[in-house]
Amino acid sequence: MLKYIEEELGGSTQNSTSAVAGNILIGKVSSRRDFLKTLGISGGLVVGLQLLPAGSALAMKPYPTGAEAMPHKTVSDPLIFVAIDSDGTVTLVAHRSEMGTGTRTSLPMAIADEMEANFDHVRIVQAEGDEPKYGNQDTDGSRSLRHFIQPAREIGASVRLMLEAAAAEKWNVPLAQVRARDHAVRLLDGKGESAQESGQRLGYGELAEAAMANPVPAFSELKFKSEDQFRYIGRGEVPIYDLHDITTGKAIYGADIILEGMKFAVVARPPVVGGTVKSFDSTEAMKVAGVSHIIEIAGSLPPAKFAPLGGIAIVADSTWAAIKGREKLVIEWDSGPHGNFNTSEYEAQMRATAAKPGTVVRSQGDPEATFTNAAKVVTADYYQPHMVHAQMEPVVAVASLSEGKMEIWAPVQSPYGARQDVAKTLGMSEDDVRVNVTLLGGGFGRKSKCDYVIEAALVSKEVGVPIKLQWTREDDIRHGFNATTSVERLEAAVDENNKVVGWRHRSVSPTIFSLFAPDPGIASGVEMGMGLVDTPFDIPNMSIETGEAKAHTRIGWFRSVSNVPHAFAAQSFVAELAHSLGRDPKEMLLELIGPGRKIDPEAANMPKDLWNYGEPYSEFPNDTARLRNVIELAAEKANWGQSLSKGEGLGIAAHRSFVSYVATVVKVRIDENGNIKIPEVYTAIDCGYCINPERVHSQIEGAAVMGTTLAFYSGLHYENGAVKESNFHDYPVARVTSYPERVMTHIVDHPFSVHATGVGEPGIPPFAPALANAIFAASGKRLRDLPFGDKLA
Repeated sequence: MLKYIEEELGGSTQNSTSAVAGNILIGKVSSRRDFLKTLGISGGLVVGLQLLPAGSALAMKPYPTGAEAMPHKTVSDPLIFVAIDSDGTVTLVAHRSEMGTGTRTSLPMAIADEMEANFDHVRIVQAEGDEPKYGNQDTDGSRSLRHFIQPAREIGASVRLMLEAAAAEKWNVPLAQVRARDHAVRLLDGKGESAQESGQRLGYGELAEAAMANPVPAFSELKFKSEDQFRYIGRGEVPIYDLHDITTGKAIYGADIILEGMKFAVVARPPVVGGTVKSFDSTEAMKVAGVSHIIEIAGSLPPAKFAPLGGIAIVADSTWAAIKGREKLVIEWDSGPHGNFNTSEYEAQMRATAAKPGTVVRSQGDPEATFTNAAKVVTADYYQPHMVHAQMEPVVAVASLSEGKMEIWAPVQSPYGARQDVAKTLGMSEDDVRVNVTLLGGGFGRKSKCDYVIEAALVSKEVGVPIKLQWTREDDIRHGFNATTSVERLEAAVDENNKVVGWRHRSVSPTIFSLFAPDPGIASGVEMGMGLVDTPFDIPNMSIETGEAKAHTRIGWFRSVSNVPHAFAAQSFVAELAHSLGRDPKEMLLELIGPGRKIDPEAANMPKDLWNYGEPYSEFPNDTARLRNVIELAAEKANWGQSLSKGEGLGIAAHRSFVSYVATVVKVRIDENGNIKIPEVYTAIDCGYCINPERVHSQIEGAAVMGTTLAFYSGLHYENGAVKESNFHDYPVARVTSYPERVMTHIVDHPFSVHATGVGEPGIPPFAPALANAIFAASGKRLRDLPFGDKLA
């Protein structure tokens, strides 16, 4: 994401945030020598790969992605990512963060597949934050697999060839007479397709030393597996690597890190963003048993990127003592410029702005004349409040400064960005800062921002001992980075034949970019590229507009980002149009999308700098045939058109995000008391070639649960600049009694040539509008403002 922020701001941000997943800190592969981890030597036999047959039988045609435009791009050096012990244990490095998406499993799984390693002989270690070494580590934007599946296969194919070359040398036979399979290289009898395994084999552990002596082969020398040869890729049979540790309580999260001599800290932060400490009295706080230090942390006014909010840190012998000490602090705050921010007033201002003409960011045909001459105009406003991530694991970081070196342990999506920001804040060299990544107990974008890591580092430097700085749930709810709030106004011009001939979508929301530069007061091209300016409808006259809204909170990316409000509004409005015109919602949606085609952005007069999730449009075009297909598939699986009982309803919605296509049908059942239940959800996803179907199913199921939370419950309220909510009792998440009873996921099958696309986020945007449409179908009540609550009034 920051790559695109830098572009938007003309390179004004100084630090790139990377994100990587983490877990058990088993170890790391740090050098070429580690390829032979237990042997610890680098000598060996020489088989010059230049002697190998030139060219390759490529079963993977390379294609460009946005990865090479990201900070530090990709790295495909096998000596960085693979180590083999003499006993044959293969160690693979996961350089991205694990927060439930499964990337820590899926990318190593792809390496293992190409190198013919048995996955039950594989262990996975977590990379520290070091992008120059590992390549970009931002775990965000649903791009881990779409950016790294090709490098992962290249790494695996390289290692396989190095092992085969080593075996050929040992046996003194041509390379064509050996074949890697099942964690060993086998000697063949005969040549060509008639060759059979002779029964002689060399295990990977036996070959590691000799393989290490070989040069890393050039890409042109590699022979990739064909799809029918995959053992793990596309099979969906490899469970998440950390499953056992997670389910048995052995997994290591940030709060599990304990260091010798450690102290514990919490921070009293200003209630209002941009607020400062006018004065404080720590007399009573210092009387709390265990409290040892009271430290003031400087804050800063926006734009402050991920800098701490400031406040007073309390250091104690335990987190509990620190919390009790914080309760005894007497602090007088200066609220700063946002002290008068109130949610209700702000919402009213946004609605007033949305009712007036805005800045036109896409215009097609003659929308003004079309609306003037329309037989009928349908209009509706949709509202999304600020929301907060509310991940199960509140943020936490451990920092230890010793002999001029700062070492961090934290659940971060962006370890290299955290390393850079800590180094800058403390005036240290990046080389003197190390960031170790633990597992993340949920992230959803919150842990891409490293304010809590900086806080821990500052306190450790001040106190001189290791510090665990813990945020409470209340801290997370009140002082996080919010999803943007928005008002979306939709208007449709209908002619005398009841055909939609004009479309206007006006979006008013404060921007994430207010974190990084003086607030422009208008959504960025990145945010507008998320289902707004790229509206896929085949309507001759269209106007896409934005309105001004200045930010009063810290706005950050949140799972699916601006796709959430844009999809909620547009897909709800399509169903409203259908009802208004006496049409079936699904047929109305397909009609508006029009025929299957790859949309020409220029012909559709989309912005010249159209943001396509960072991907080259030529490789990842907006293909309405794929969008139509998931709609048809989800509808078919849900038995769209079926007769339903009283109080039941089906709703449908579809959206393209992170270059994937998702359609969702939600079924609701509403009892006589207005209680809403979700018995069934049917989702169809087209994410190109599906690397790990097991993880895709999990992501879609998780999206249904989180989508239920967003639709029913999520909403922050500000009064005099401060958040009113504090914990799950007043900012609830979906419980067992409210989330969908059955989620059926249907994955569109593709060959590898159809590029893998995003999965982590695309399940979210269609959920709320499908739910709203289902509630309308069941009750006749149209809900246009999030959250709905789980009971109709």
